[in-house]
Amino acid sequence: MNPTLTRIPIGLDAPFRALHLSDSHLSLADDRDDERKNILAQRRQKEFDSAGKGIMFHITEQLAYAKEHNLPILYTGDMIDFVSHKNLETAQALLKDADYFMAVGNHEFSLYVGEAFEDEAYKMQSYDFVQKHFKDDLTFASREMGGINFVAADNSYYRFTENQLEKLKREAEKGFPIVLMLHCPLHTDELYHLIMDDLHFPCAYLAGTPENLLKSYDDYRYRQQKPDEETEAFIDYVYSCPKIKAVLAGHMHENAESRLPSGIMQYITGGGYKGHAREIEFL
Repeated sequence: MNPTLTRIPIGLDAPFRALHLSDSHLSLADDRDDERKNILAQRRQKEFDSAGKGIMFHITEQLAYAKEHNLPILYTGDMIDFVSHKNLETAQALLKDADYFMAVGNHEFSLYVGEAFEDEAYKMQSYDFVQKHFKDDLTFASREMGGINFVAADNSYYRFTENQLEKLKREAEKGFPIVLMLHCPLHTDELYHLIMDDLHFPCAYLAGTPENLLKSYDDYRYRQQKPDEETEAFIDYVYSCPKIKAVLAGHMHENAESRLPSGIMQYITGGGYKGHAREIEFL
């Protein structure tokens, strides 16, 4: 494995290293799931088996690398591609002996991938079942490591809540530098044009994209990604809080870096299913 090496200066007394992973998209099912889900698994495995060595190849290699180099894992969502007994049990088994901290992705709650409008009500159909397979609170969690307060907030459907904002403010009061972990990257014009103009996606899949830039989206994506007041308030606080030193995200399936309006950097690590990994030295 050949991870991208990144150094992030945040003013630590001693360096701290970790491995940032995202978007493995495990696509497994068995006889506990219905026929439709097993057919979905077969189809999605073909899409995400990028090495031609099976859907488990890259994640197994990445976790072994983290263990060999004594690196805690910072995971930013979509470890699984859809909700199934086999996917969740496999993820739980893979992470059982790993030192990991996780932000959740939209596919952690996807029942059949694209079959419905995904909102809070949709998420709650599977939330409890998914949550019991992961040790971190999937809505909002924090963990101090190496003098850094890592904070994971669920923005899997491009939104933040007032409750998440209040919790983030309490985390800032602890006094540690914060690295914020999200699944969906925060909007920057640079990222927007990279995704829309260079990668030619139908929408940018970013949180907080201004409404005037959503006009080309279809109705589904417009309604899904238009930020509400609570989302805008959360993002405004991220930009104004001096304790927040960097943002880690996934979702794009490509490596990217982009400076946020506050001046801090956002680091997006590409799809784990493609073999992407980012080894970070925090300084």
